[in-house]
Amino acid sequence: MQKEAKYQEFLPELKTLISGESDEVSVLANISAAIKETFGFFWVGFYLVKSEQYMHLGPFQGSTACYKIPFGRGVCGSSWKEQTTHVVPDVEEFPGHIACSSLSRSEIVVPIFSSDRRVVGVLDIDSTELATFDDIDRRYLEQVCQLITETLYTVA
Repeated sequence: MQKEAKYQEFLPELKTLISGESDEVSVLANISAAIKETFGFFWVGFYLVKSEQYMHLGPFQGSTACYKIPFGRGVCGSSWKEQTTHVVPDVEEFPGHIACSSLSRSEIVVPIFSSDRRVVGVLDIDSTELATFDDIDRRYLEQVCQLITETLYTVA
């Protein structure tokens, strides 16, 4: 199945999986498991903003990971600071890349916003292959993060 078709099938299934749930750890754990199981990426997980200076490791699937990421550092910290998705074809070429695993070769990081547009965390996905991620991944993973916002981070 082609990548875009796989995402088109995945999104409604994910929406059903998390519908009506409100526990942050449970929802993010199942999302990381669902993405890893569906797409077979090397590492899928979340870093959550806990202070103005650091994001801390949240639910994930894959090998052990860095415990915290400084604001503005590495791909995750840059995505947080710039409030934009980063698609990195070769992590070795990203200035200040934080190597939590030497097996990671390419990466996509998507910010997660609260409904009042504060970054509350990021979705981080790594691949052992170069240039795994593209605009298709960006578009659909941004939709995944929008579902997360609607489910967990809507401010009344």
